[in-house]
Amino acid sequence: MTNHIYTGRYTIENTEDIVVFIIGMRVNKRLAIHKWLPVATAMPGMIKELYTHKEELGFLSMESYFGMKTTAIIQYWRSVEDLLAYAKNEKHLTAWKTFNRKVGNNDAVGIYHETYQISKGNYEAIYANMPHYGLGKALNHIPITVDRDSAHKRLKKQ
Repeated sequence: MTNHIYTGRYTIENTEDIVVFIIGMRVNKRLAIHKWLPVATAMPGMIKELYTHKEELGFLSMESYFGMKTTAIIQYWRSVEDLLAYAKNEKHLTAWKTFNRKVGNNDAVGIYHETYQISKGNYEAIYANMPHYGLGKALNHIPITVDRDSAHKRLKKQ
């Protein structure tokens, strides 16, 4: 990935259905490192696998956010079917089984995810003086033209 800054205003084509998947972890008891550290260290291997096999998995891109207690990863997927297939993947299943065995209902660490299936034409984005980012990294990043110079026009149904 490059950090090239695209000066001016850009948007994305919204001609494909997409899935936005938000997944994260919350450290509820920071001193319980033995509970939350294994959860935190499980994710990098899965992320590497997603980027290594993007096309066959249907994974498009992601952004990560780290806070004092909560982390969040926003992922973009080609379809719900692709996302659900990955949930049955060996690396993910191993991490999920390990979490349930080692953490289970312990209140030291929490995990969460949210899934949004979005139809073409029902999402839009704008980037001004930004590198490829978010949907602009996951989808076709294009300059804004007269026919896409407002959110209303970008949300226009295809």
